[in-house]
This record gives sequence, C-alpha cells and structure tokens, in this order.
Amino acid sequence: MLVIHPIIQFSAVMLTLYVFYLGVQRFRSLHLHHKTLFRWKRHVLLGKIAMLALLGGMMGGMTMGYLYLHGFLITGFHGRVALVMTPFIIFGSASGLYMNRNKKKRTALPMIHGLSNLVLLILALTQVVTGWRVYMLLVSGR
Repeated sequence: MLVIHPIIQFSAVMLTLYVFYLGVQRFRSLHLHHKTLFRWKRHVLLGKIAMLALLGGMMGGMTMGYLYLHGFLITGFHGRVALVMTPFIIFGSASGLYMNRNKKKRTALPMIHGLSNLVLLILALTQVVTGWRVYMLLVSGR
C-alpha cells in the first residue's frame, strides 16, 4: 500500500516536467522573441492534472504517514518540503486559471507564474530524492 504514493508522485513530477517544457515555449516566444508553437490548451489541461496530482499525492503521503508510521511529518525534511510546496501549487494553479480565463497580452504575470512553477518543480524533484531515502529507510528497512 505504501508504494502507491511514490508511484503517483513520481508520475506527477514527470508530468510536471512536461508541462514546464510546454511553458518554456511560451517564455521563449514572449521574452526571447523566438518563433515557437505554444500548445496552450495542452499546457492548461496537463497543468491542472499535475497540480491536482501533486496536491492529492501530498495529502495521500501525509495520510499514509499517519496511518502506517503513526505521526504527521515523521519523514522530516521530506514532509516539510511538501508543506513548502503548498503555496506554490496554489499560486501556480490560481494564476494559470486566471490567465486562461482572461486571455490578453501579458508579460509580468506569465513570468511570475513560470518562476513560481520553476521553484515548485525544483521542490518536487527534491521530493523524489528525499522520498527515495524515506522509502529505503522506513518502508523497505534497508
């Protein structure tokens, strides 16, 4: 049962990497003035799925920690980083939904949205490393 959280979260991180790649195309177009194809609808749809998966996986991980390890944030740094990710998930989702609903030419908000989501992606990649350590130490017993 404890293997479900890492599988879902790793899949969410891989999806997040792809969504970030799509967003980089928009950055190249807006700020570097390169001619690129930005797959807006794909970026929005997969971004929503990635954010929900990260948030849901975070809640699932905390639930698993409580049920199987009998405490909250018992995973130390791994659990604390998950909490730090929360405002980035909320801001990334809210700003993305706002820009999708109110389409117009912008430069500042997409840049802030992208930088915030880059920080989120770095934190998510950190979670892969720390999560592996937690799994090896607490779950597999190695």
